[in-house]
Amino acid sequence: MTRSATAVTGVPSRVMRFFREVRTELSKVTFPTREEGIRLTTVVMLVTLAAAGCLYALDLAFSYVITWIITL
Repeated sequence: MTRSATAVTGVPSRVMRFFREVRTELSKVTFPTREEGIRLTTVVMLVTLAAAGCLYALDLAFSYVITWIITL
């Protein structure tokens, strides 16, 4: 249950090193421009709507098939 003094005092320095490394890595990131962000968001929304439409159509078709099977 006892910890050595170096283990306890080493925690803040490890946390600070972690945040320095995070800042360093974020400086390497190339963020999209406003136009790219809008274009990519539009693509994501359209693909999401298309996938939702396909799932809706499949659900509707399967519900008709199941209803038809049950009423036989």
